[in-house]
Amino acid sequence: MLLSYCTNVHPAEDLDGVIDQLGRYSGPVREAAGLDTLGVGLWLPAELAHRLDRSAADRERLRAALAENRLQVHTLNAFPYGGFHREVVKLAVYSPTWAERARLDYVLACARVLADLLPDDDTTGSISTLPLAWRAPWTQADDDEATRAFATLSAELRELAERTGRTVRVAVEPEPGCVLDTVEDVVSWLAARTGAERPDDRRIDPEYVGVCLDTCHLAVSFADPAGAVGRITSAGLRVVKVQASAALEVADPSVRGARDAVGRFVEQRYLHQVRELAPSGEVLASDDLPVALGNADRRPGLPGDGPWRVHFHVPLHHEPDAPLTATTRVLRDAVAAVRAAPHGAEAHLDVETYTWSVLPDGVLGGVGDGALGAGADGAGGLVAGIAAELRWAGEHLMTGDAAVATEGVGA
Repeated sequence: MLLSYCTNVHPAEDLDGVIDQLGRYSGPVREAAGLDTLGVGLWLPAELAHRLDRSAADRERLRAALAENRLQVHTLNAFPYGGFHREVVKLAVYSPTWAERARLDYVLACARVLADLLPDDDTTGSISTLPLAWRAPWTQADDDEATRAFATLSAELRELAERTGRTVRVAVEPEPGCVLDTVEDVVSWLAARTGAERPDDRRIDPEYVGVCLDTCHLAVSFADPAGAVGRITSAGLRVVKVQASAALEVADPSVRGARDAVGRFVEQRYLHQVRELAPSGEVLASDDLPVALGNADRRPGLPGDGPWRVHFHVPLHHEPDAPLTATTRVLRDAVAAVRAAPHGAEAHLDVETYTWSVLPDGVLGGVGDGALGAGADGAGGLVAGIAAELRWAGEHLMTGDAAVATEGVGA
């Protein structure tokens, strides 16, 4: 498996800013992690992706900056279209949807750019994308349009592979609250559209479109990791990419102080969906942490009769203070299951903790305290944190990958 870290943790959205962040953060992360070469899962906002697609000179500038910092690109994150570090993001991250042409054009631009940026000795890249849209509004007409978009995407990716000799696969990432909320949802949706009997404008090719397993999302849904991976492969699909992430967990929300502890993670930028595993086995849903706590619009919130899992990516190497925990065990089990699956060794593993800037102070053993402010240039704390995550991943997730230190945090 190839390991990298996702650069959506950095706010830059133009070419100069991205190049600067490679030198300010990614290169120093590589050095701090003790790696000869580091993989970066680039986030290219739509405007920049289209610019790079149009300009060979700009791609060469980016390629040179990667080489200068001894960085490699094997995967892109094309879930956020832009504005991922605005003061308030929330539901805006799901727009445009896969029913809108802009989403297809964006992902195709990313695919062409990635094919050109792949290392000379690698012919396979991956791109993660959103699970169609937030669940509402979503109509049958939208679903039909999304099906046609993915069929077009499949054909374009096939043509790209034939023309360049490089295969780029797009990985659909289920997320709580979206049209494709769970692994079961994304498997059902894709499998129903991959049959050879379907007309070309309605057929999605599983050679080029598969699943991105975000292990925070997987944990929040209370899914069994091995079972989820088994459903993907049994449907003739592949896990193209794993986003290595951990959710926040409250084992018993009724314990004294538990709600106050998790309430410290309430913040205004990102959506933090919550799921509760009720004693009956039913998974209860809340769209954001304030709603789950009963702090929004005077709604009662989740009952707290069973454990909660919160869509808040916490750094992989830190265990939250009691009574909170993190779902790193789900991450480890999921990676083990993917590794054992067909094509599992080919999956890209991308550490995706984008929440460093919104961690509450004094939480997670002090990780939040000045995490973005240490060092003269304001980068030191974040560099140290990401490097620690990568070292943790190398130790706990990359067992058996002997070349981990020389191929990128990549092996």
